[in-house]
Amino acid sequence: MGYAVVLGEALVDLLDTERDGERVYRQAIGGGPLNVAVGVARLGGAAQFVGSLGDDVLGGRIRAFLSAVDVGVAGAVTVPAPTTLAVVTYAGPEPDFRFYGEPASYGLLGPDDLDLALIEGADVLYCGSIVLLRPGTLAAARRAWSLATGLRVFDPNVRPRLLDGPTALEALREVVAEFAPGAHLVKLSAADASLLYPGEPVEGVAVYLRELGAATVVVTLGAAGAVLAAADADPVRVPAPKVDAIDATGAGDSVMAALIADLLVAGEPVTPDGWVERVAFALRVAGLVCESPGGATAMPTRADVERRFPA
Repeated sequence: MGYAVVLGEALVDLLDTERDGERVYRQAIGGGPLNVAVGVARLGGAAQFVGSLGDDVLGGRIRAFLSAVDVGVAGAVTVPAPTTLAVVTYAGPEPDFRFYGEPASYGLLGPDDLDLALIEGADVLYCGSIVLLRPGTLAAARRAWSLATGLRVFDPNVRPRLLDGPTALEALREVVAEFAPGAHLVKLSAADASLLYPGEPVEGVAVYLRELGAATVVVTLGAAGAVLAAADADPVRVPAPKVDAIDATGAGDSVMAALIADLLVAGEPVTPDGWVERVAFALRVAGLVCESPGGATAMPTRADVERRFPA
């Protein structure tokens, strides 16, 4: 088994919560791609995080956290900026993110900062999330995408509050259309699909991305499971397990992590049914994540998943 390179952002989440009758913010290391890298490692895969970290105490904590959970940081660069903060509030278990800090520490990785041997040696390369909105890091992602010799996976992970009007949305839509044709797997949420392609059913979005050239597309639907479009088969719905969700932060990231971990172990499934089994397992991982607070720290091991959802 080789390793996955996860290129994207790392930041600090400030999670709105209540303690002793007062509203407080609980600090948690986060960022969608960081969650993915941690999830891969927790599920038994090898992951390398590639991104930019602030030069402050929080940036140091992120680097130390990644090392402690066995995520490689050889491709992570330290930049002269304070660590970006994401203030997270909730309507039920669903998180709402607002980002603070400019220049954004997570968006300062440039194409010349890439460890080319690390990228070229990866069995799986993940690119996506809010770094795609930053020109320099988008250029780095494009270079990494062009150098990858293994499987490529992509996740737009749209954050509407970072989109400055319809022009920014159209630019992101163009980025998705650029990366999808070279992707072995595209994962997005129903909310991503609705924002990028308003009025289109999720099955239609999955088929469209596959027609662009993506080999397999997974659209997560929260408690309703996921839509899977694999090979040339019609899209199918894969149900999610019933759970007592308290915090959906990182749930979609855990689906991506589980799919990447299985790609490292066994490569691409050869049949659509094989993909159904992979997605069903990933949804069990996400269900378990939703039963715990936080994102990266909620990522389970395979043993955790098997205990929670015995066969």
